[in-house]
This record gives sequence, C-alpha cells and structure tokens, in this order.
Amino acid sequence: MSHSTSPLQSHLETLPRSLNVLLALCLLALLAFPFVGTDFYVQMVSRMMILAIFAMSLDLLQGVTGLVSLGHAAYFGVAGYALAFLTPAGEPVSLYTSLPIAVAASALLALVIGFLVVRTHGIYFIMVTMAFAQMVFYVFFDNKALGGSDGIYINFKPDARLFDLENKQVFYYFTLACMIAVYAFLRRLLWSPFGRALAGIRVNEHRMRALGFATFSHKLAAFTLAGALAGLAGFLWGAQTGYVNPELMGFHMSAHAIMMVILGGMGNFAGAIIGAFSFEYLLHVFKDLPEVAGFNLGKHWQLWMGCFIVALVVFAPRGILGLLAKLFKRKGGAA
Repeated sequence: MSHSTSPLQSHLETLPRSLNVLLALCLLALLAFPFVGTDFYVQMVSRMMILAIFAMSLDLLQGVTGLVSLGHAAYFGVAGYALAFLTPAGEPVSLYTSLPIAVAASALLALVIGFLVVRTHGIYFIMVTMAFAQMVFYVFFDNKALGGSDGIYINFKPDARLFDLENKQVFYYFTLACMIAVYAFLRRLLWSPFGRALAGIRVNEHRMRALGFATFSHKLAAFTLAGALAGLAGFLWGAQTGYVNPELMGFHMSAHAIMMVILGGMGNFAGAIIGAFSFEYLLHVFKDLPEVAGFNLGKHWQLWMGCFIVALVVFAPRGILGLLAKLFKRKGGAA
C-alpha cells in the first residue's frame, strides 16, 4: 500500500476530529477573552484577528490556488486609505457605506492587477505582483494629496448605528464576527466546485485546462476575491488604529502575510488564523528579549523570527497546524 502524501493531505484540507474540537475550544476562549483580558490585550487580540483575515485572504491564493503573491498588502492598504478618505474631519462615516466601498476599491484594484499578472507563472508571477504593489506604494508615498509618507489619521471609527465600534469590546466582537464569517465562507468555497477547480489548478494547471476548465478566469476570480478579503482586513485595521500610511501596502507587510500562512500551515484556513496569532505573539516575545552581555537581543527580533521560520519549515514543513494534526493522528492511532 502506498504511503505517498496526496495534495489534499499535504495542504491540510482535512483535519483529525480531535484537532477540530481543540480549534472549537480556541474559539470559545476568544469569545470569553474580553471578560478576562485588559483593554491592551483586547486590542492586541483584535489586531491578531484582523491579521488572521488578511492571512486567510492570501491563503486562498497561496495555499489553495498555488499563486505566491508578494504584493498582497496593496489591497490591504488601499482599503484603509479608502476609509480615511471617506471619513469626514468632524464626524464618523457610516459603516454600511464605507465598508462596501473600501472592499470594492480593493477588489477593483485586484481585478485590474490580476488581469495583467495571472497570465504569468512561477517566479514571474511573484516578481510582477511585487512590482505592481511597489507602484501602488509609491503613488501614495510620493503624493502629498494622498497623505504622502506621513499617512492620514482617521479620527472616528465608522458609525454602525446599532452598536458602538468606539467601544473596544464591541469592536473586538465585530472583528471576531468578521473573522468567523470569512473563515466559514472560505471553507465553504474550498469544497465547492469552484474551490475544487482552484485546488486542481494548484496541482496541475495544464491538466485542468485540458479538461476544459477556464483556468485564467478561475485564477482571476480567486485573485480578485483574495484582494477584496484583504480589503476587509485593511478596513478593520484602519478603523482600529485610527491611522494609515504607505507602509501598510509595502513589501514588508506582504512578506509578513506570507510568513503567517507558512507558519500556520497552508490550505486549511484555520492554519492562516493560527499563523497570524503565532506570528504576532512571537513578535512580542522576540522584541521583549533582554540585553545579554551588552548585546540587545530584542533589537534583532527579525533575526530570531527568521531563524524560527527556517527551523519550522525544515522540521515541520506543513506548519503549526500540520504539526498538531500529526500529533493528534498519532494519539488517535495509539488509542
């Protein structure tokens, strides 16, 4: 009997039942967290959930479709800027108008860029996505009318009428609801005919084309949808921080998203969530490292983060979620 790993297994599309139970318990912990956590940690976890949405949007491209984008932060940043431009100086803007407009702006940008880049493959796709993102970055960075390098302040969170987003706990639960909705939507999409076609494109695009699938339109649709979901994350980021600047659409933000997806495990959107939470937590751990013998360990947090990612890729190539799935399968087999 062959023990080769199928593409479905290698991309963590299915998980052991015991691991699904653990993930459900983690969700219950998130629901209860604002009752035990201070305002500082509530805001930190809110930021982690926003980045989890961002990571899931990239996982749709990278983990499901097999398209590695180094420019995904462009759509994240554009939605944040859309909120900043839509918000008047002296009053909040309506959530129900600003959110669709911001997400649509990111989707439109992704559609335009995607129409040009999804025709390319491999390293050319990676480089062209990065080039377009850098172009968007410098449009905002060099243009004083768009805020320039200083960025733009957002004085008010959007007005939701039915609930007050200025309240940190309310914003926390709104972000949690968005994260759960995105996860549920993407999981449903993954097992739909469209999602199966995307997975087929990742495994063998030439075969999918030979079977009659319009691979270009499938990839473009995935690219646009991923941009729209990144826009949702960018909108929430701008609403929470009250500030946007060109760095939100820079190369480093895109690289962080890729590291989150790799860290958590590709192909199962729970992995992207775990990766985002783990990345942000490790960021704080490494930045808070003490000074030893005159050497400031915390100042070189990028080095420790890089070492951790390399070690994880070598010893657990399917990420944290893959490592957990392996442990739970072993326990199930032992039982």
